[in-house]
Amino acid sequence: MERVILGGTGLEVSRIGFGGLFVASFSAELQEAKRAVQCALDLGINYIDTAPTYGNSEEVVGKILADVHQPLVLSTKIGGRPKPFYPQDPACLRASVEESLRAFGRDCIDILMVHEPDRPGQYDWWTDMVNVKGPVLELLDDLKAEGKIRHTGLGGTTTTELAHLCRSGKFEVVLTAFNYSLLYREAALEVIPAAKAAGMGIIVGSPLQQGALARRYDAEIDQPAAYWLSSMRREQFKQLYAFLDEIGLELPELGIRFALSNPDVHCVLMGARSEAEARQNAEVAAQGALPAEVQERLAEIAAMVPFRPFCEPIGIGRLLAQPHKYKGAGK
Repeated sequence: MERVILGGTGLEVSRIGFGGLFVASFSAELQEAKRAVQCALDLGINYIDTAPTYGNSEEVVGKILADVHQPLVLSTKIGGRPKPFYPQDPACLRASVEESLRAFGRDCIDILMVHEPDRPGQYDWWTDMVNVKGPVLELLDDLKAEGKIRHTGLGGTTTTELAHLCRSGKFEVVLTAFNYSLLYREAALEVIPAAKAAGMGIIVGSPLQQGALARRYDAEIDQPAAYWLSSMRREQFKQLYAFLDEIGLELPELGIRFALSNPDVHCVLMGARSEAEARQNAEVAAQGALPAEVQERLAEIAAMVPFRPFCEPIGIGRLLAQPHKYKGAGK
């Protein structure tokens, strides 16, 4: 497994990492989750990312890592816990981190990210968003001084807001999710360039858009129940599927290799639920970057919808699988 240095952190990470959302008990049994993580580690993956808001993922990861003695890089996030969560209360912020350390059974977290620091209305982290000031920054400095965290980061899903935070120079790593994949390229416009200019480590989450690019939906995109899918996006999916037929690649392979083809991206997270998925993703990553001509054609298809249409739900993979359940939520 190829490894690179994660920006200015000095940490050596595998090009593909293990996203911990789907090892939580709502998605996988403990033993299956353990086999998935151990398989990933055996194949050379050394980076695991999770968060307090991913169900009981931190606790599951902690149980799994209790039997793991090889070096690895572990990241999690601050936010969403305890309940109610007060993002400008230093005691509440510290309690979130202390609970993460307890769940992991560790004295130090390699990377602690501010979770959703950018999405309007999610968490009110900042007393001054223009100059990026807030109690969480003071806490991060204290935790570093205490040796409880090694590096700081941002884990977000927007574009211009997240880029602004990257340009502040106050963080070392950025995880951008939902905005850099085969069909969604908004992060390439500002987030990735801003992070690169700041010397940050760059991690891509949800390269398969939480299922939207994990399999084909040839029939589903034309169902009347998928009325929320714009005509532009429907045609874009059809063009992508036709290109897959032309080059003879499976959609998940194309999606993961696309994200890995960007030399500015240090690590791409996979959301494996099982040992088989972990092995499959690692084998795909080993194939390396896509040929230049394939990347050029994919760029043409992505340009058909350069920005997410207004009111298009974020979790369209779930909705494509069950389009009749859409009630206008998740805009």
